[in-house]
Amino acid sequence: MHAIRSLSAFLAVLILAFTVAAPTTARADSYGAIAYSPTTRADGWSHSFSTRADAERRALRECSGRARDCRVAIWFKNACGALAVGQNGGWGSGWGSDRRRAELEAIGVCNQHSAGCRVARWVCSGAQ
Repeated sequence: MHAIRSLSAFLAVLILAFTVAAPTTARADSYGAIAYSPTTRADGWSHSFSTRADAERRALRECSGRARDCRVAIWFKNACGALAVGQNGGWGSGWGSDRRRAELEAIGVCNQHSAGCRVARWVCSGAQ
């Protein structure tokens, strides 16, 4: 009887140890990107892609349908990105943990190159 009780207690402790030590399922990374054409001011964007390359490729494809000189302005992972454009063609991009931070960063960078900067595009990746 004592052996059964000891075995039960041992099994309970063992189960508890495995439950506490069990790895938690991590959320998959989610990538996004914004592409921009300085000459036409066209943009393209993507979100919720499993790789950076796929996110950038999609953003470029969305932009290049309207312009030839599109380039990736910003990419981000599990975050938000923004593009700000100024009056004289200057632009800036930024990322942050939320939309507001990304927009503030983009406007700050844009203001270093242009006046009258305003957010032209923002997007957040799916997993934040």
